[in-house]
Amino acid sequence: MLLTIPGVLNAAQLQAVRARLDQAGAAWVDGRVSAGYSGAPVKFNQQIDERSDVAAQCQALILELLERNPRFISAVLPNEVYPPMFNRYGEGMKFGPHVDGSVRIHPHTGRKLRTDVSATLFLNDPADYDGGELQVHDAYGLHSVKLAAGDMVVYPATSLHEVTPVTRGVRMASFFWIQSLVNDDARRTMLFELDNAIQRLNQTHADAEARRTLVGTYHNLLRQWTET
Repeated sequence: MLLTIPGVLNAAQLQAVRARLDQAGAAWVDGRVSAGYSGAPVKFNQQIDERSDVAAQCQALILELLERNPRFISAVLPNEVYPPMFNRYGEGMKFGPHVDGSVRIHPHTGRKLRTDVSATLFLNDPADYDGGELQVHDAYGLHSVKLAAGDMVVYPATSLHEVTPVTRGVRMASFFWIQSLVNDDARRTMLFELDNAIQRLNQTHADAEARRTLVGTYHNLLRQWTET
């Protein structure tokens, strides 16, 4: 499931994150420091040192907001979120086709985290740059994503994806991964659709007994499929 989550950051929060990143100086490093064997040859960007103070400050803000975002919780069913990272693409920079590594080491705890879902949170307006589209390949074809600042897209980490070359300006984003309570994308999609249907029925005050049955079915499926 490829899904857009609008308004993860509001204007003030976006400004706070951007101000820290714009003044990060030497914390910006070659993006290949975090790339795996297959990703390094096709990765040409810069990113914030994930153990820097500026990274920690921005990570804390974004993680707090994600914990309160109902669309994110419903769609992703997060068990653990990798601390958000931050990158930028200047003119000529790109990230060629690749699949994200299946397991990452949490930079603060050392725990292994399975990457079920990938996320990209856009940090500047699409008018600021040309190119730089996130392109995700799946069974239904090629999806090109370029969202407004503060909006986020989530998609299965198993997907082949790339960032096209930036031809003007600078593209800035946060990117990270989520280990979900449900590691199968098809099951997560069904649970997301069921949860959305329940919420719509709640808003229309539909038959209470039917709603209770659906809620019970949702939680019983989640109970059957959850891995913790």
